[in-house]
Amino acid sequence: MKSLLLLSLLSLSALCAADAPFSMPGLKQDIEFAKAGDVSLTLDAFTPEGAGPFATCILVHGGGFTKGDKHSFIKPLFEPLSKAGFTWFTINYRLAPQHPWPACAEDVLSAIKWVKAHAAEYKVDVNRIAIIGESAGGHLVSWAGVKGEGDTRVAAVVPFYAPHDLVVQVQRRKVLDRLGGLIGMTELNDAAWQKLAEISPMNHIRAGLPPFLQIHGDKDETVPLSQSVTFEAKMKAAGNSCETITVPGGGHGMGGWEKLNSDYQQQLIAWLRKTLK
Repeated sequence: MKSLLLLSLLSLSALCAADAPFSMPGLKQDIEFAKAGDVSLTLDAFTPEGAGPFATCILVHGGGFTKGDKHSFIKPLFEPLSKAGFTWFTINYRLAPQHPWPACAEDVLSAIKWVKAHAAEYKVDVNRIAIIGESAGGHLVSWAGVKGEGDTRVAAVVPFYAPHDLVVQVQRRKVLDRLGGLIGMTELNDAAWQKLAEISPMNHIRAGLPPFLQIHGDKDETVPLSQSVTFEAKMKAAGNSCETITVPGGGHGMGGWEKLNSDYQQQLIAWLRKTLK
């Protein structure tokens, strides 16, 4: 009985450790970057040692637009970016269905503005900012990348397994699912199809966009690799730079890639250093 209890406590301890916020020297947590009504939007900020200014990354978590926070899903990138000497921020944003579109997109743009406004404090080089997101966060950074101008424009965009075309996503599943909460609709009618098309980054590609690096597993059954393949083709057709790293055997979620011996993190760092030089 005692050994069973001990085993349960150890399991619970391991679970809590896995979910615990990332902590390390140079990291400041729960900084408010915007207020949306009564919602306080917060971020964590890591600043390397040294004078700077440093190339900077803004991280946007996934979760199907309805769950997750700044410590969820995208956490595997914290340590590699820290060791590589980047300033980085990981942000919260408002979630659907309580806060339908465009709340989440507005929050990402607000974070970009805040980072630029606080550049001196966090040793940010405002000309070398990349936004990185995974899954729903990948959609949001792509949206910010194709729509950003002036104080919301960035130097590079890295979407992981992003649903760039929400119409195609719904056509595959034949149900709105969480995307219904995102667009504030429950019925898959003409208005819903139109809204899904309007908020798809795929449909806003134009010339003059910042360079994109996509990272996608070839066994992703949630957001198929074809989304990234099509996006890259359209980006290049418009004269933009877009590359795709394919993770062999990779499903949906970088957390599951640990056992694949993938070097995607090293490839990401190398691309960022080259692009943000």
